[in-house]
Amino acid sequence: MAETSATTVVNSLVSSPLPLLIEKLGLAVATAQAALDKNSIALAQEMATTTVSINNEDYNLISLGFAPTFYSFTEATVEAKLEFSVSQSEEFSLGVSVGIQAEIVAVSVSATYARKYEMSAEGSSSIAARLVSLPAPDRLNEILKEIADSQV
Repeated sequence: MAETSATTVVNSLVSSPLPLLIEKLGLAVATAQAALDKNSIALAQEMATTTVSINNEDYNLISLGFAPTFYSFTEATVEAKLEFSVSQSEEFSLGVSVGIQAEIVAVSVSATYARKYEMSAEGSSSIAARLVSLPAPDRLNEILKEIADSQV
């Protein structure tokens, strides 16, 4: 039974569609990156329309030097690990007993032999991604500054 479950784990991991896993990871990263970019752009628009009054003059956050933070994925990793353990043991035992009673001699011999197999397999997988913050693109900063200056 252990051999069957170990074989099942091995077959599942060996036959797993690695190209499909990589494709799904790539699509997930692209979708997440697009959502992060949309969020940063929305934040830039909010900063351009949010005003702060200083000394009875209104300034938007962009004109005060605030800028949205952009995030970027620097790496994404799919990792699969497989671990096997197989052991075999043999056991042989011999037992002898002798009994003497008057003229009758009785000898009994018992022997046992056993061979045991033990197999186990473990598998695990993980997905990891690393994000870093980036400043807004230079051109976006220029445009936001021009808009901010024209609004003041």
